[in-house]
Parts: sequence; structure tokens; C-alpha cells
Amino acid sequence: HNCHLSIAGQAQRALALDRVLFIPSGTPPHKSGESLAPAHHRLSMVQRAVADLPDFAVSDVEADAPGPSYTIDTIRTLRPTVKGELWFIIGLDAFLEIGEWKSAEALLAAMNFLVLSRPRVPFSRVASLTLFPPLPPSQLERLDEGQQQRLDHVISPQAMITFLRIDPCPISSSAVRERIRKGEDVAGWLPLPVHSYIIEHNLYVPR
Repeated sequence: HNCHLSIAGQAQRALALDRVLFIPSGTPPHKSGESLAPAHHRLSMVQRAVADLPDFAVSDVEADAPGPSYTIDTIRTLRPTVKGELWFIIGLDAFLEIGEWKSAEALLAAMNFLVLSRPRVPFSRVASLTLFPPLPPSQLERLDEGQQQRLDHVISPQAMITFLRIDPCPISSSAVRERIRKGEDVAGWLPLPVHSYIIEHNLYVPR
């Protein structure tokens, strides 16, 4: 949806990234109960969303893979193909659950993380994570209070975590699916090619 594109743009500018790679998941292990569209449809929608955005690209590394999609496996596949630094862009709410991910410690050591603010989720909760050297709570509180916009935390010689406050966005994927399910308009929430694709393929409507 449009917020994903806006957030990706903010992340790219903050880190001066050469490219942002979107990776639609195949079978996400932590979202098995959600009403997701089949992987090939989600891949097609992302491809249409970024088709006219030269700094954005799409990978089918997960969508075409059999079985559950684990990020550590994806990174091990992609790492040899990427020159320079590799950053994983993630929302704060998802990052707080990273301890439940497969090979979480290896994942944090494999690349840099950019953790983006999420509405009603305080950065101070990061202090409870034990997978990397702790951050002083006072620094996290300054992020929450808007006294600083960015906090860089080096966790190893090869990896760091950057926490970044971004402009809040009211759109969520679950809200988009729910509005479509109820027959409500979402045209202003989606790039036009994505909206047209959903209508064409009758996605997210009750069967």
C-alpha cells in the first residue's frame, strides 16, 4: 500500500541506500492465521507497485521457495549477490518479536538492521531484548519523546542497529484487507496498478 512506499522512501533517504529490495514472503511462519493472498498474487502486486520507481526492486526469492519463509535463509541466499552493506528494514513492532525468529542471533550478526517507529509502540521496549548489548533506557526514551530522531547502536564489528523515527502513516495491510472484505473503498490507500489488480483477481473478498 501507499504507506509501504512512503516508509521505504524515508528509509532510503535516511541511510542513503542505493536500492530498496522488497521481498514478498512465500509462507510466513508467524502469520499463518491471517487472510493473506497467495504468494504469486502478492509478488505481482509488489511488482506493479514499484514498476515506475527506479530505486525500488522486487525479489521472488521467498515467493518461489517451498515451505515456510525464514529470513535467515533468505539472507544467506541474497548475501553473496549484494555488494557493500546490507540493511534489513523492519518495523519496531516486528523487531520486538525477533527473539522468536529462526536463528535470531545469527540473523542480527549477518547484516545491519533499520528499525522504524510504529504508532503506539515505544522504543523503550527495546530495553527488554537480550540478543544484543543493551541500550541505555534514557537514549530510547529520547527517541520516544522526539528529542532525537535516530539512534545508532553497534552490536558487533560487522553489524549495527539503527533506530529511526519516521512520519506516522495510518494505513496497514490488515486494514486494507478488512476494508476490501467489507466492500469499502481503498482506492486512495493503494497504487492504482495494485488496486486494479485486486479488483481483477477478486482478492480479499469473502468466498
